[in-house]
Amino acid sequence: MFQDITIEEARKRMEKKQLTWVDVRSPSEYRNATIPGSVNIPLFNDEERAEVGTIYAQAGNRAAKERGLEIFSKKLPGFIEAFREIEGEKAVFCWRGGMRSKTAATVLDLMDIHAYRLQGGYRAYRKWVTGLLENIDFHPVTYVLGGYTGTGKTYMLRALASEGYPVLDLEGMANHRGSIFGDIGLSSHNQKTFDALLAERILQLKNAPYILMEAESKRIGKVVVPEFLMENKARGMKIMIELPVEERVRNILDDYRPWENKEACIRAFQSIKERIHTPVAKEIEKDLQTERYHEAVKWLLEYYYDPRYDHSLGIEETERVKTIRAGHTDEALGQLKEMLKTAGLPLH
Repeated sequence: MFQDITIEEARKRMEKKQLTWVDVRSPSEYRNATIPGSVNIPLFNDEERAEVGTIYAQAGNRAAKERGLEIFSKKLPGFIEAFREIEGEKAVFCWRGGMRSKTAATVLDLMDIHAYRLQGGYRAYRKWVTGLLENIDFHPVTYVLGGYTGTGKTYMLRALASEGYPVLDLEGMANHRGSIFGDIGLSSHNQKTFDALLAERILQLKNAPYILMEAESKRIGKVVVPEFLMENKARGMKIMIELPVEERVRNILDDYRPWENKEACIRAFQSIKERIHTPVAKEIEKDLQTERYHEAVKWLLEYYYDPRYDHSLGIEETERVKTIRAGHTDEALGQLKEMLKTAGLPLH
C-alpha cells in the first residue's frame, strides 16, 4: 500500500536528492503552476479532464469515475513505463491529494513501483510556499547591481550564478526582463510559479554570507516582489554599471532579437508611445516598422529609458554606491569579480 508524505518529510529527502516530484495533473495545470523540478505524467490530458469534469457535473460522481477509468486504462502501459524510467524515490501529487494522485499511487503499488502521495497535493505545497515567504527572516548583506538599460546586469548575474556566487535572479524567476518589452520571446511566469522558485532559491541561500541581485522594481511582468526583498534592496550596497551606448544597444539587440518578434515589439511600443515626445515617437515607430532596430533602440534609450532611470535614482543612495566603468560587458564582469574579491566576499 502506498504512503502519504508531508511537504516537510518530502523536502528532507529532496535536500539529499533522493526524491522526484511527479505531477499527475493535466498538462495545462502543470504549465500554470507546479512544484519546481517536478515532471508531468498526467492521468488525463486537457480534453479528457474536461470531458470527465462535464460528466461529473451532468451525471454525477459514479459516471465520471467510470469514464475516467475507461480513459486511464488505455494509458496504463505507457503510464507505468514512464514511472519505471524515473530512478530513486518518487512522490505523486494532484491538486489537493485527491482521486488522481490516489489512483496513480495505487496502480504503481500494484506494479511494485513505490511512490508516495503528497498529503494535501499542490494546494498544500502552495500554502507552504506562501507561509515561508510571509514569515522567513531573510536579510543577508545585499549587493545590488544597477545601471542603465542594456548594461548587461542580468547577463553578469547569471554568469556569476553559474560559477557558484550567491545570486538571486528575480528576472529569471519571473521569466521576464522587467521592462515593457520584457516578455517578448518569453512566456512570463505567474505569481504562483515565481513564488515557488523564489522560496526554493531563498532556502538555498539562507546561509550565504551575502547575496547579489539586480535593482528591480516592485513588479516584474506579472509578478510582485515580496516586501522583504525590496527592503533588502533598499539597504544594500549599490554597484552601478556604466557602459558606452553602443555596447548597451548591442546587448539589447542580442537579448531581445527584435527581428524575430517584430509585431510584438511594435505592440509593446504602443503602450509607451504617448510618454515620448511626439516627433521622437514617430521616428521610433518608423524604425521599428522598417526594421531599423539599432536606431530604434538608441532613440528609446535616450528619450525613454535613461530619463526614467535617472528619475528613479534617490539622492540618498549616493553614499552607498560603487561604480564600474567599462568598454564592454565582459570587462565589467571582470571588474565586478575583482570588486567582490577585494571586499573579501567568498563564492559561497
